[in-house]
Amino acid sequence: MPLVITDEQLRIMQMSERDAQVEIACRLFDAGRLSFHAAMRMANLDRTGFENELVRRQIAIYRPTFKDLHEDLATLDKLGL
Repeated sequence: MPLVITDEQLRIMQMSERDAQVEIACRLFDAGRLSFHAAMRMANLDRTGFENELVRRQIAIYRPTFKDLHEDLATLDKLGL
């Protein structure tokens, strides 16, 4: 289903169509609605370009889970650190 954002709405938001595309992709990634790669594709950017857009918006690129933390702690414990 296509999403229509009118030229008038873009003018009010002071955004180009491209700006809106990137903004929506970044916000959906931030909300956890899209994976990094899906949002990157939606924004039509390469990995570095999308990471730069996230950084510009102060959106965390990596979001570790409790499982990630426990695995990291277990690895450190095994290494004796």
